[in-house]
Amino acid sequence: MKLDIYKIDGTVSGRQVELNPDVFAIKPNNHAIYLAVKVYLANQRQGTHKTKERSEVRGGGRKPWRQKGRGTARAGTIRSPLWIGGGTVFGPKPRDYSLKLPKKVKTLAKLSALTYKAQNNQIMVVEDFTFPEPKTKQMYNVLEALKLDQTKILLLTSTHNENIYKSGRNIPTLNILEARVASAYDILNSKVLLIQESALELINKKFSNE
Repeated sequence: MKLDIYKIDGTVSGRQVELNPDVFAIKPNNHAIYLAVKVYLANQRQGTHKTKERSEVRGGGRKPWRQKGRGTARAGTIRSPLWIGGGTVFGPKPRDYSLKLPKKVKTLAKLSALTYKAQNNQIMVVEDFTFPEPKTKQMYNVLEALKLDQTKILLLTSTHNENIYKSGRNIPTLNILEARVASAYDILNSKVLLIQESALELINKKFSNE
């Protein structure tokens, strides 16, 4: 599959680039994608949730009333889980939610996600660009010229560019990542995959033999 390379002013440069079939035309593995997304979301959890159980709530040392003779249920403490202000029954405790995924499964999931994007014509290649200084307006003008200003986009770059990152971080529909660190979740969580030319070359080379 060949794609046109666009300029940042929205016009076609007249050049095309070939998508490596080993990367963008494999047989997608849905289960690998499921596992990759599951692991990604699990690793985002802090696991710092905590509630006090009965033994941790302050107070309640004295029996609130005598055992018999009041005509009501017996009670041994005002910090019972049945009472307002009491402890929680089997409440959450801090824990580690992080999961791991084999490298080959992670790679398969990423290639499957890229293949789905290619099949759905949701990949756009743009010439390498940068800005002399961080300006959100400059990045927005690029997206507007490419008619992507109303679309959820993932921009892939070959290396970390501070000016590009800072120019796009305040645009809610735009996510900017290096091509090597973008996960299957990041790719699928965008409507259009906007790839810089050098980043596409890096992707084609990195996964061609895997």
